[in-house]
Amino acid sequence: MVDGTPTSAAELLREVGLRPDGPVLWGRPLTTRAPGLYIVELAEPLAAPRIELARLGKWIEHVPNLRLDGVRPKSRALAARLAALWLPSSTVLYAGATTGSLGGRVLALARHVVGDRRPHADGHWLHLLTGIERARIWFAETDAPEEHLDAVLDAFAAAVLSSLPPGRPVGALLLPWANLRRPTGERQAHGITGSILPDDSPPPAPPARLVEVPPGDADGARVEERGSGTVRRGPAHPPATVTGSDRVHAKPVPRAVRAATPPVVPPSARAVPVPLTADALARLEVELGELTRVRRPDVVARIKAARELGDLRENAEYQAAREEQSFLEGRIRLLVERKRNFVLIDESGGDRAHIGSTVVVEHDGETVTYTLVGSTESDPAAGRISVASPVGAALLKAVAGEDVEVRTPRGTVHYRVVEVR
Repeated sequence: MVDGTPTSAAELLREVGLRPDGPVLWGRPLTTRAPGLYIVELAEPLAAPRIELARLGKWIEHVPNLRLDGVRPKSRALAARLAALWLPSSTVLYAGATTGSLGGRVLALARHVVGDRRPHADGHWLHLLTGIERARIWFAETDAPEEHLDAVLDAFAAAVLSSLPPGRPVGALLLPWANLRRPTGERQAHGITGSILPDDSPPPAPPARLVEVPPGDADGARVEERGSGTVRRGPAHPPATVTGSDRVHAKPVPRAVRAATPPVVPPSARAVPVPLTADALARLEVELGELTRVRRPDVVARIKAARELGDLRENAEYQAAREEQSFLEGRIRLLVERKRNFVLIDESGGDRAHIGSTVVVEHDGETVTYTLVGSTESDPAAGRISVASPVGAALLKAVAGEDVEVRTPRGTVHYRVVEVR
């Protein structure tokens, strides 16, 4: 707030050291193709959002997976949640950044259809508002758009902090109404999931020529390789299963089939089960707690402190903190997805080796101890080998006294199973 009036888009841009340009009416072309920031604002603040229920209904119908607090919503319930995030003291509705063309990005925002994935899904709530065509766009050119966007959002939060309305959702961030996340990874607490259609990118054409890649080596380090060339000397055993959960451990997929499979889709869309032992699940929860409760707040604080040191383009501390934050958020997303889709392995598998078993083997007169784990838990240096690796696949379902051999690029390796526990 400045002298009792809402902070405008132009004032926010000036506050972070940028020169504002505009305004341009919603849907009109911008005069620049440079990278930079853009802010959507109303001519005056409104006490409540003017959301058209018919547009909400079309959104719900258009996106079958849309949920509010895990439940398929009605239009009025969804409108009430959106209204709870409205900030009546502010005219600013959305702030965005692009490293490409400002003109192209703003035009994509105006042409977007709510619920679609492209061309501009971030900020698509704007299309639910009646009269959005009367909104205006302010913009500023900069070679550090994401860094300046982060600073603009901080300035916005400071401006509206003293005039927050009651009834906001617990944990809601102080962001412009249509901003769903910050550049540093924090997401708005709105309870709405599945709000855009899944990725509909067509799969790539199968390769014209397949190249046979050698399988992983015998110590199980190459956990991504399947179809290991393992030969068991002893009774044949059925395909491995994950007991106690009705989940079947899939057979290795032939290399030619894998080469022609479609591209990876988000794990949440395909819900691939992740087999984990109880120990692995405990380690996952400890690491996730450390990342979210300790390291994430620490790196966010470092980013904010480094930003105060000056020019973001020449600020090495800021860039280092942002890079660390990017890796951190990626790891958090991976662990959250694993925890969401985990299948707890029943470790009471009898005399035969299964995922979670400790197997003692003899090789060239030396005794080695392995623990069989899923591919997400593999750590060969610590003795945990994946059942997708050559040695892990050979030992799966083995019993004490059995001989197994593994064919590797370095030759055939023989193992004698001494003990399974």
